[in-house]
Amino acid sequence: MRIIVVGAGIVGVSCAIWLQRGGHDVTIVDSKGPASGTSHGNAGVLAAGAVIPVTTPGLAMKAPGMLFDPNAPLFLKWRYLPKLLSFLRHYMGFANDAHVDVYGSAMSTLLHDTVDQHRALAAGTGAEKFISDEDYCFGYATKAAFEADAYGWKKRKAAGFKYEVVAGADYVEVDPSYGEAFEVVVRCKNHGRISDPGKYVQTLADHFVTKGGTLRICDVQDIEVNNGAITMLNTSHGDMTADKIVFAMGPWSKKIAHKLGVKVPFESERGYHLEFINPSTMPLNPMMVASGKFVLTPMDGRLRAAGVIEFGGLENGPSDGPIDFLKRQVAEILPDLKYDSIVEWMGHRPAPADSLPLIGANDAAGKSYSAFGHQHVGLTGGPKTGRIIADLIGGKRANIDLAPFDPNKFKAH
Repeated sequence: MRIIVVGAGIVGVSCAIWLQRGGHDVTIVDSKGPASGTSHGNAGVLAAGAVIPVTTPGLAMKAPGMLFDPNAPLFLKWRYLPKLLSFLRHYMGFANDAHVDVYGSAMSTLLHDTVDQHRALAAGTGAEKFISDEDYCFGYATKAAFEADAYGWKKRKAAGFKYEVVAGADYVEVDPSYGEAFEVVVRCKNHGRISDPGKYVQTLADHFVTKGGTLRICDVQDIEVNNGAITMLNTSHGDMTADKIVFAMGPWSKKIAHKLGVKVPFESERGYHLEFINPSTMPLNPMMVASGKFVLTPMDGRLRAAGVIEFGGLENGPSDGPIDFLKRQVAEILPDLKYDSIVEWMGHRPAPADSLPLIGANDAAGKSYSAFGHQHVGLTGGPKTGRIIADLIGGKRANIDLAPFDPNKFKAH
């Protein structure tokens, strides 16, 4: 079949490679090219145990105070608030224990084997060199802070994820980078790391092209729909048609998804990173700094601090607050850090109200498919999502329950 994949991040490139391996004629369409957005700027962690959503019980009580606390990792562009209110009503509706269990059960099936899925995707592409097995660590400044996070750790343990709780002083024996910054460190096992997310996705895309795939850099301006099914893409390079079209546009998916009847309440969740080039200290493992909800990840030639959450839409530029927050946090944790230069970045995570990605057919005829909405775990879940989409298009049944990811589950909204 002739198949178009719209989007050249990790999810879109994964879909394209698995579809190509299935014998299809595949074209990737993207406005800027491979890994030009969040697939470049993420924390680089293959977070197999990321089965706890942001929307946990008590969030509605904590969030207002966090917005007014300069040392909290939650930010808002206040002029964007009127546009955000409808989404927030849905989003906060999922901040309950029952949904945490729904989310955890579904995401466990998608994420638990992420390192193996990445290795299968990268096999023979040249991108294998970027993948490594790593502990994913969580650092807590105090024992009380760790105990305050007990809810999430109990949920992970119940889901079967293995972790080891160690004293910060003992962890420093293995990795002296953090000195006395953490009183408690949790080491999550069976996780992984991508040493350069941008180059990794670019290498995968280059392989796709060398194997006969087509990459077209152009804007998708609109779609034409007949009887609920897409008939044409309108692009800056002219109209395009295919037997099947996969939409993997990340946070830019909302407009087209809604036109296709996929009425998911959806927002851009903006994230930031700082990169310290040629740092004097290079930690051993990725470390989630629990107090700041950002990850310090060793990467090729640089140390990246990536995370925080800001709601401010797709059109507004970066804010000073999150960047200043990350700089203060890193200076506190690594006070002796020296580096050649620093790079600042802001990007967009695709955030459905229920935090669950949309994976599957958008219409009964199977003319178009959704593969977006992975929020904080696009890199982690991208390869398996691509394999699932390729299987569905190829007429195979997925080996996990896809009901929680059904693009049509919000049709009543």
